[in-house]
Amino acid sequence: MTDTEHRTPSAPRKVLAAALVGTSLEWYDFFLYAAASAVVFNKLFFPSFSPVAGTLLAFTTAAVGFVARPLGGIIFGHIGDRVGRKQVLITTLLMMGGATFLIGCLPGFTTIGVAAPILLAVLRFVQGIGLGGEWGGAVLMTLEHGDPKRRGFNASWPQVGVPMGNLAAAGVLGVLSAVLPEEAFLSWGWRIGFLLSGVLMLVGLWIRRTIAESPLFTEVENKGEKVKLPLLEVIRNHPRGLLVSMGLRIGTDVAFYTFTSYILVYLSTALGISKSVGLNAVLIASAVQIPLIPLFGSLSDRYGRRPVYAIGAVSAALWSFAFFPLLDTKSTVVIVLATIVALITHACMYGPQASFVAELFATKLRFSGAAGYQLAGVISGGIAPIVSIALVAQFGTVYAVSVYVVAMLALTLIALKAAPETAHADLADDAPVHPQPLSTRPH
Repeated sequence: MTDTEHRTPSAPRKVLAAALVGTSLEWYDFFLYAAASAVVFNKLFFPSFSPVAGTLLAFTTAAVGFVARPLGGIIFGHIGDRVGRKQVLITTLLMMGGATFLIGCLPGFTTIGVAAPILLAVLRFVQGIGLGGEWGGAVLMTLEHGDPKRRGFNASWPQVGVPMGNLAAAGVLGVLSAVLPEEAFLSWGWRIGFLLSGVLMLVGLWIRRTIAESPLFTEVENKGEKVKLPLLEVIRNHPRGLLVSMGLRIGTDVAFYTFTSYILVYLSTALGISKSVGLNAVLIASAVQIPLIPLFGSLSDRYGRRPVYAIGAVSAALWSFAFFPLLDTKSTVVIVLATIVALITHACMYGPQASFVAELFATKLRFSGAAGYQLAGVISGGIAPIVSIALVAQFGTVYAVSVYVVAMLALTLIALKAAPETAHADLADDAPVHPQPLSTRPH
């Protein structure tokens, strides 16, 4: 395929579709595990512990996926900057789908003993490596195709895969837990969602094999400008971009996983409410997020990444103090509305996030530069539910969780203050974006 064909109007739409479908499938895998950690894995793989300890251990294995994501970002960042974006998208989908399918086949603790939680953690690690490479590949393919004036909108579509995957995961587990008796659901019903991933993976692979390579990467390749060790150059020459990308993610992730994962623990353990209420709240709120993420991505094209992101961060911080009192009402309608508003604040940050992070780095370094973003996941979303459980146990009040969320969002606001505005940067320029005086920034 020629470079002209890469840039035809149909190519960006095809890439957007491939990125959205594949990313949705991978996040389905990832969130299915997180949801199962709250309602299944604590009983099936850690049955000899108390409910609180078992839940903590289940979420600890879930956090392993976040620990693995930076490694996946490093490995596939190198491959993406050296070999190409497309190959990464195919490989990561195979890793995620295969690991999720095998989790569905895994015997519990009562069958194979301690080997069960160990194998569970290993497969979660493989999931994390795959997802660590997936994000960069999907975002860069959408960012580097199409109209430069719509980069925020285009790059937001892989982000839409998050609520779509969350929607699918919560929906599958919600339906299974609703139609099956508790004993049947814990025995074999939960496995259906994981085994389904094998079929979905084949669909995603078929779609991704039909897309073309990124035209900007092709241009770098044709000019012979690829860097031998791109990550090393990023660390050596662009540490500010790495730190900013990490800071942008920390608060966003902590807020999101508090609103979508810890809510399941809080409702079931502290309030004694059925797990289906929390799952349904997340399900509905995720559906609301789907059109909002590209909307906020588009708004960041018009008004800039920084102001849109800042509005979301401040809103999420304020809402974290209203969130738990609303859950305490035990009203299903109020719980759903509280979760919807929470995920609207997240969408305001998440919409411009992908383009913002990617635009901080030059094309030849862009995939490896995203590794810093993945590293932030270890100290943010990966441990957010664990930290929340520990804070409530230590201080005896859920307001400690709200303070934690606000503190992490404060770090994100600091990163925003230090970040350049990237919405109008020229990606064809070989140099990364640098801060400009406010008076010279385009509007």
